[in-house]
Amino acid sequence: MTAGARIGHLVTSGQFSLDGGTWDVDNNVWIVGDDHEAIVIDAAHDADAIAEAVGDRRLTAIICTHAHNDHIDAAPALAARTGAPILLHGDDLPLWKQTHPDRMPDGELADGQVVTVAGIELTVLHTPGHAPGAVCLHAPALTALFSGDTLFAGGPGATGRSYSDFPTIVASIRDRLLTLPGETVVHTGHGETTTVSAEAPQLGEWVDRGY
Repeated sequence: MTAGARIGHLVTSGQFSLDGGTWDVDNNVWIVGDDHEAIVIDAAHDADAIAEAVGDRRLTAIICTHAHNDHIDAAPALAARTGAPILLHGDDLPLWKQTHPDRMPDGELADGQVVTVAGIELTVLHTPGHAPGAVCLHAPALTALFSGDTLFAGGPGATGRSYSDFPTIVASIRDRLLTLPGETVVHTGHGETTTVSAEAPQLGEWVDRGY
């Protein structure tokens, strides 16, 4: 691990809305950086709380793992407060526009793109299924994967709503995530962390259950 680089975490609460339904949710917000600069992964619900957690560090990017409203609702306010650009995979723009029709992201994420902060490289992995433009971020120097809602402790993200597809998310997890080193810690969009080695044996069960 690069000296000084670390992973920060806070949980924010709000609502997830899609397809006419609304649910109360708790979201993980991840902050990667050192004492001087940081990025935020998924600016959920509470721009003030996220800005407080960032503190006086320079925020270099607000990265969206996907564009469900509960992961992006605080992004414009945080960007306005800090000047940091909002980055999103282009395939999720239709979802983004449902929440922020008058404010586009500032840049697009692409598969294989490398985001650098505090000397740490995070590689963008396009992992569609939960959403068309869903991405994960792999930071080998931190032995970390930021999985958004693609992979949770115990199973893949939900695929029962618009813009989602179960065979696609299974392929994304199998081909892009379970091939990472087993000790990689998976920092999820909701709930507890897990590891690649803990989730890999369950792949066949997910398929059998039509998870």
